[in-house]
Amino acid sequence: MRTCTITLAGGCFWCLEAVYLRVAGVTAVQSGYANGHVMQPSYELVCRGDTGHAEVVQLQYDPAQVDLRALLEVFFVIHDPTTLDRQGNDVGPQYRSGIYWSDPADEPVVRAVTAEADAQLGGGVVTELAPLSRFWPAEPEHDRYFERHPWQGYCAYVVGPKVAKFQQRFASLVRR
Repeated sequence: MRTCTITLAGGCFWCLEAVYLRVAGVTAVQSGYANGHVMQPSYELVCRGDTGHAEVVQLQYDPAQVDLRALLEVFFVIHDPTTLDRQGNDVGPQYRSGIYWSDPADEPVVRAVTAEADAQLGGGVVTELAPLSRFWPAEPEHDRYFERHPWQGYCAYVVGPKVAKFQQRFASLVRR
């Protein structure tokens, strides 16, 4: 099985992780920090907003089961790509919208799907598009956070609705 990698920033990584763990063809989801200037950042450092890092999920996926276009279409539905450095009450550059590719061959697909999303949303998409320069895995306590804490306030009121929206809008992609 061939696997591909894409790294996505769309606010808090708990939201993205919870959705992409449910996508058929996604073989691994790792929360982390990307494209900042601080080596080995911690959650506390990144939350200060001055490390340059975005909270991200790095996806490994089987392109024979799900393609990059589908993964990005999900991405543009489950977060607001028109708010600069913000997703809901999460504010700061660490919560920016971003797509970071590891394979240069992914760039044309990333740019095409982003342009389509921009047109569908009437302009104003502020999603950062860039090659992945650095990725640091998040601390283990962030792994499968929603699954372990579904009734925690943020999970119940922010993450849960995003998972439900994904399951409703992309039923054909839901892992069985």
